[in-house]
Amino acid sequence: MILKDIRSILSTKINPVLENNGKNKLASILVVIYGESPIVVMTEKPTHMKFNAGEISFPGVHLNSTDSDLLDTALRETRKEIGLSIKKDQVICQLDTVITLNSGFTILPFVSVVDEIPPLSPNAEVEKIFHIPLEPFLKTMANDPDPTHNLIQ
Repeated sequence: MILKDIRSILSTKINPVLENNGKNKLASILVVIYGESPIVVMTEKPTHMKFNAGEISFPGVHLNSTDSDLLDTALRETRKEIGLSIKKDQVICQLDTVITLNSGFTILPFVSVVDEIPPLSPNAEVEKIFHIPLEPFLKTMANDPDPTHNLIQ
């Protein structure tokens, strides 16, 4: 699988606004895929954090009052957490929302596909940055009956 194919398969219209029904808090994440042999960027949260300690996740967080929409949230947090600046035109799609059971969030995932990325630098909210080959990652996800349970909670 190459980036051109991924862009072709995933490219869809983006609507970064969700209605807040008052039951859940709104959040977003950014799935970054890059490289000749496509790689996914993920992070590990520090174990000392009050929330999400030690979890493996994608960059992202809850909607902030200064964000114009959930895409702005995902881009801002990606820049803040791992030092990666992604432009809106590099985001090719959004995925179905995910509702977390433990923390009460409705999460809107976005996907960015870029040819390459600069060296990344984690902030205090990130213990480690992982660069995971896409194909084994997808196979792992396909074999998991609930692939989101340990990635976004």
